[in-house]
Amino acid sequence: MNILKGIAASPGVAEGMVRLVSGAQDVHSFSNGDVLVADVTEPSMVIMMNKAVAIITDRGGITTHAAIVSRELGIPCVVGTKTATKDLKDGMRVRVDGGKGEVTIL
Repeated sequence: MNILKGIAASPGVAEGMVRLVSGAQDVHSFSNGDVLVADVTEPSMVIMMNKAVAIITDRGGITTHAAIVSRELGIPCVVGTKTATKDLKDGMRVRVDGGKGEVTIL
């Protein structure tokens, strides 16, 4: 699978390395420019979201936490992919198109 589809939640295109996160405990392994990939986001992840170049989630819609925060930060976001945390692995390089709702594995 080269393209993962979801809901376009925040426009823009960005490329970066996948970093799977499940909560605030992952903050030490998250670097500036990483693509945050999670089942859903929560307020404890905002520190990582501020460093992220893009956000991808398994669940959610345009009014979920990830979508709202990504729009505030001006970074691309694709939500509701259903399988991002299974299909994407740490260190993969991806392109996130938040306007089309697509994630391309590079």
